[in-house]
Amino acid sequence: MTSFPSSGQLDPAVLRSRAYLSRVAEPASIPVWAFVQQVGPVAAADAIRRGSAPASVGSATEARRDHADPDIDLETAQRHGIRLVAPESSDWPHFAFAGLERCAIRRARDHERGPFTASGSGEPVPPLALWVKGCGDLAGIGVRSVAIVGSRAATPYDEHVTADLAYGLGGRGVVIVSGGAYGIDAVAHRSALAGQGQTVVVSAGGLDRPYPVGNAFLFERAAESGLVVSESPPGCAPQRHRFLTRNRLIAAFSTGTVVTEAAIRSGAANTAAHAFTIGRPVMAVPGPITSPMSVGCHALLRREPDAAQLVTSVDDVMAVVGSIGEGLPVAGLGTVLDGDLRAELDRLDPTARRVFDALPSRRPARPDELALRSGVSAVEVIRALPVLDLADLMDVSDAGYRIAARLRPARRPRTG
Repeated sequence: MTSFPSSGQLDPAVLRSRAYLSRVAEPASIPVWAFVQQVGPVAAADAIRRGSAPASVGSATEARRDHADPDIDLETAQRHGIRLVAPESSDWPHFAFAGLERCAIRRARDHERGPFTASGSGEPVPPLALWVKGCGDLAGIGVRSVAIVGSRAATPYDEHVTADLAYGLGGRGVVIVSGGAYGIDAVAHRSALAGQGQTVVVSAGGLDRPYPVGNAFLFERAAESGLVVSESPPGCAPQRHRFLTRNRLIAAFSTGTVVTEAAIRSGAANTAAHAFTIGRPVMAVPGPITSPMSVGCHALLRREPDAAQLVTSVDDVMAVVGSIGEGLPVAGLGTVLDGDLRAELDRLDPTARRVFDALPSRRPARPDELALRSGVSAVEVIRALPVLDLADLMDVSDAGYRIAARLRPARRPRTG
């Protein structure tokens, strides 16, 4: 038998069984997951092959049980630099999947009592295995990570907001998780990489067939420093229902989920629902009240009984998902400040301080944009700019104004 590499020197019998199970059953099957938990992956795979599994398991696996070939899947994965990670592996993300496992146990009990109707938006169940590409820390994911999700048909407003958040969070060592799609997903991944951060792409199909094809290079870049992950084996097409079940993994891999743009019924709203289900914080960025692409965010902010938290900046997000004290406001300045910087800002008049708070850290802004961000008039902004410049709190260029380089988060050097 061919020897296949896997994470954590997995027993070959377990490896082949997990590969078979990931092929024979669709993701997030309650009866299959419960059966594997009860008898173990090797016995479960054998029972499914023989047709002796419980009726509910047999119904969920019958179509593929005689056609699934784990050796072919593992060989294909090896050719494409993909490895199989299982719950028995040393780098399985137990921390990330703890919430899913709690929910799955409850759902499995409901299934046993019957009658049972499976959720069309994806059951909260840990995956049977993960197909993984990249060098990121899979076991530690979920400790300091943020999912950023939104519409494929993104507006310029939300592309800008997403880029600022992903770039700033990536620069602070936060792993950015998203689904690799066009629109907000792609902006989040690219901006995290631009900020020298790590990103995780959670795909709805086999990793040997990146989808969408136009983002194939983005998948490769993500794998260079982070991870590309799927619970579907090589060759699987990203069918519609797999996007919905995939979204629970995006939520589970993240300390918190930020929705920057979403229609009332959308994949981003589905991801937020999974985050609520497993007890992870959900954040939403408000948008124009006239935009149908922000209706989903506004609905999350109005949600009862547990509304999403409103966020508008990196500091807002860090206050939710960061270490104690990160992003918390001090003296109305919007960030936790060291003593010297606090003293510098205390010397500013209130208008200049508001303009300083509005300065972006990444892309320079013009005075009219600073007026919108700060809520003061353009005339007051122009009067405040020389004060900030003389205090060395601001960098000036032909493109506009931004926070001084000495105050921006340090960019992490590339590794490898």
